[in-house]
Amino acid sequence: MLQLRSPRLQPSRLQPSRLRRPRLRSLLAAAPVVLSLLLASCANDGGGGEGVQSQKMETIRSRGKLVCGVDGKLPGFSFLGPDGTYSGLDADTCRAVAAAILGDPEQVEYRDLNSSERFAALASGEVDMLARNTTMTLSRDAAGGNGIAFAPTTFFDGQGLMVPVASGIKTLKDLAGKPICVESGTTTELNLADRMREQGIAYTPLKFQTGDQTYAAYLGDRCVAVTSDRSQLAAKRSSFPQPDAHILLPVVMSKEPLSPASVNGDPVWADALRWTVYALFQAEELGITQANVAAKVAEAKANTNLADLRRFLGVEGDFGQQLGLPADFVPKAIAAVGNYGEIFERNVGAGSPLKLDRAENRQWKDGGLIYSPPFR
Repeated sequence: MLQLRSPRLQPSRLQPSRLRRPRLRSLLAAAPVVLSLLLASCANDGGGGEGVQSQKMETIRSRGKLVCGVDGKLPGFSFLGPDGTYSGLDADTCRAVAAAILGDPEQVEYRDLNSSERFAALASGEVDMLARNTTMTLSRDAAGGNGIAFAPTTFFDGQGLMVPVASGIKTLKDLAGKPICVESGTTTELNLADRMREQGIAYTPLKFQTGDQTYAAYLGDRCVAVTSDRSQLAAKRSSFPQPDAHILLPVVMSKEPLSPASVNGDPVWADALRWTVYALFQAEELGITQANVAAKVAEAKANTNLADLRRFLGVEGDFGQQLGLPADFVPKAIAAVGNYGEIFERNVGAGSPLKLDRAENRQWKDGGLIYSPPFR
C-alpha cells in the first residue's frame, strides 16, 4: 500500500516573517499622512472652487495679474491709447477674465504680439491667454497642430480686400496680375491663395511679417490691394490719413471665427475662460447690464423662487466651484465690462468710430450666432 505524504509546509508562506512586520507597521503608520496629502491635493487654495486644480490659475493668482496676449495696434479690438490704457473688444475680454479670476479687471498685463509670435508665446507660458483676433481652425485646435484650447468666438468675421477708391477695382478679377499685400503666417495668406486659385486668377502676393509692415506697404503704393479680416481692414482704415479714400470690396473669401484661446494642456483653465465668455453672452440675453447687475444680484438674493437667476449670478449652486472660480465670478465680469452687446457696441458697433454692423454677431434669438449653452 502506498503511503501518501503531505508536502512539507513552508513556514514563511503561512506566517508573516519577522523581517516584514516592521514594513507593515510603517505602512499602517503612514496611512493617515498619505490620506491627508491626497485630500489636500483635491482641495482648493481658497481663491476659487473646491476639487479642481489648475496650474495656470494658481500661477495667475500667485502673480496677482493676468498676462493677456493682444495685437495692441488694432482700433476697436485692442489698441494702446496715448494715455497708456488699452481699449477694444479683445482688451475688454481680458478685463472680464481678470475680474472673474482675480476680482479686479485692472489686474491685466497686456502683451503686444504679432501673428508669428502669438502661438509660441502662448505655448511657452509667456502669456496666459490670447485675445488677439485669432481665427479658430482645425490645425490650430488639434493636439497634432498648435494644441490650442479655443474659447467661444467673440467676433464672427470673414476675409476681405481693401483697395484705393481711385484704383477703380471692384472685383477679384480686376486684381489679375496685380500685387496684393498680405501678412505671412496667417490664415489670410492661405485663403487668398485658395480663392485666387479657384478663380484662376494670377496675382503677386507681397508678404510681410507684421501688420505694420503690411499696411505701410499698401499706403506706400507697393500693392494695389491689402487683404485681412474685414474687421481688421475697417479698423486699420479708421487710422489712415484719408479713410474715405479706401473702400472694402463686397467680397468675403472665408469664415474667420475670431476667438480667445489658452493652452490645451490645462482643461480647468480652458473651462474657466470658456464659461466667462459665455457668461457675457448669457448676460445680454437676460438683459443684465453693467448698470443693473448689482440690482439683479439683490433681486436674486431677495427672491428664492428665481432659481435660474440665482444660479447664474452665484447666489446659490456651485458653478464657480466647478470651474475653480469664485461663486460670484459672473457678476464680477459683468460689472467690469458689461454684457457682450455692450462690449460690441462700445468698441466696434454703432457707438464706436468703426460703426460695424452686428450681422452674425447678433444674439441667436435675433438671427445671429451669439449663443450660450445653458448655465445648469
